[in-house]
Amino acid sequence: MPRLRLPALLLLALLALAGCASDNERDMKSGADQLYDRAQSAMDSGNFRNAITYYETLAARFPFSNQAKQGQLDLIYCYYMNGEPESAIDSASQFERENPTHPRVDYALYMRGLANFTGQSNAIYRFFDVDLARRPPDKVRESFSAFAQLVQRYPKSRYAPDARQRMVFLRERLAEYENDVARYYYKRGAYLASLDRARFTMESYDGAPAVAESLRIIIDSYRALGMTDLADSSREVLAANFPEAASKQAKEEEKPWYRFW
Repeated sequence: MPRLRLPALLLLALLALAGCASDNERDMKSGADQLYDRAQSAMDSGNFRNAITYYETLAARFPFSNQAKQGQLDLIYCYYMNGEPESAIDSASQFERENPTHPRVDYALYMRGLANFTGQSNAIYRFFDVDLARRPPDKVRESFSAFAQLVQRYPKSRYAPDARQRMVFLRERLAEYENDVARYYYKRGAYLASLDRARFTMESYDGAPAVAESLRIIIDSYRALGMTDLADSSREVLAANFPEAASKQAKEEEKPWYRFW
């Protein structure tokens, strides 16, 4: 009976292994496709909690699949829509770090800015009726930074126009916060500190409507410090640029010291 040579047996073994590998690859692709399809179906129907579960499972079981890559972007959206802005922010940041040249980094930046933007007005602050301008503006700054990166790096992105509009709003919120701090110093008699903070606001947020209030704080601070000439020159700047604010300032300065209304 003829005997198979060793090289022939080795070749058969290699062919068998190759067949098994191909079957495994097909099974993996089928499993990734199935999970992704289920996640998509859940997301499209508005069941974001289930979609998150499927996308997280997809990322854990098939981390290097094409479906997992797209799933990362979808997961950011699902976190956001499910009221989990912090998870959306973390996922967007992770996608940016891991895929710096991906064609949809602009979307990750936009969603990171949007999640921070939403996070600044969460339910706790709405419940206690907290003025957003009085809150530490960490989320506002992070949102502004993400939108600014998007506009700078991807000026033609479909998300850039909305990002620019949100930046205008956020810039005003940042200026209002600085004014609030300056007025806090003023009310406590720290006139030099209120003056410096109001000047900082004018320099940093030139053109923002809140600059009118910054000028009023500067005028009040100069008056409190006895620097009437500087107060008068600041009043002229206020009148030239913000006539309504100047009129309000003049009425308040005419009010007798014993009147509080």
